[in-house]
Amino acid sequence: MASTIAASVYGDISPLPTGLRTFTTFPDLLMIPEWVFGGLVWILVASTTVAEPLLQGWVMFVSIFCFVFTSILIILYCIGVHGGKSSWTTIDAFYHFIAAMFYLSASVLQAYTTIDLVGFGEIYQENIAAVVFAYIATVLYVVHAVPSLFRWKRSP
Repeated sequence: MASTIAASVYGDISPLPTGLRTFTTFPDLLMIPEWVFGGLVWILVASTTVAEPLLQGWVMFVSIFCFVFTSILIILYCIGVHGGKSSWTTIDAFYHFIAAMFYLSASVLQAYTTIDLVGFGEIYQENIAAVVFAYIATVLYVVHAVPSLFRWKRSP
């Protein structure tokens, strides 16, 4: 009886995928756009003039950390290393929650840094693009974290 209640409350959230199902199941298919937009943030912040080294250093750390860890998760899911174990569901939920919080802080700091660059032309435009992509990455990680937390709650 508990499994039917859990299914109706949490909806149809797939267990951790293996192989090519990684690219077709929700929320795991979001890892590709997370990877793409995180890479764009990394490239844009790295290519601009650093106005606030400490603040933009955090943005670089977050974008590189999430890019690398998301890449590792994609590869491990495709190989099927997790074997359906609940500990991997915990790792997935914890990572996406932490990544969402990290990206939220990085997005706010990047926006704050960009405000000081008004009137600097191309540098300002690159930083605006970095802010937009950072907020898109934030939304993607938040959208991924919510079903991952439900999947973790439902796992045995």
